[in-house]
Amino acid sequence: MTATAVSSLAQLEYDTTSVECRVSLEQVEHDPFCFAIRVLAPLPEDLEQATALVLRVEGRRLQGTVRHSERLEDGSFRLEVEPD
Repeated sequence: MTATAVSSLAQLEYDTTSVECRVSLEQVEHDPFCFAIRVLAPLPEDLEQATALVLRVEGRRLQGTVRHSERLEDGSFRLEVEPD
């Protein structure tokens, strides 16, 4: 997995929550259709409960269904997303 952006301020919407947070986008190994979002600390409330999301970052709008998520050792949170 390689990050495609160092770290950008983004608008993240999931469930009934809309927050501004720092994220980086990553490729998902062996799956060219999915993408991953690494959300940097401080983490938005209830992010681990997200099942679908919309991300607005650097003039792009990405959306999809969360298929895997995990808290990482550095305090960030990674979500693998299958685009709608």
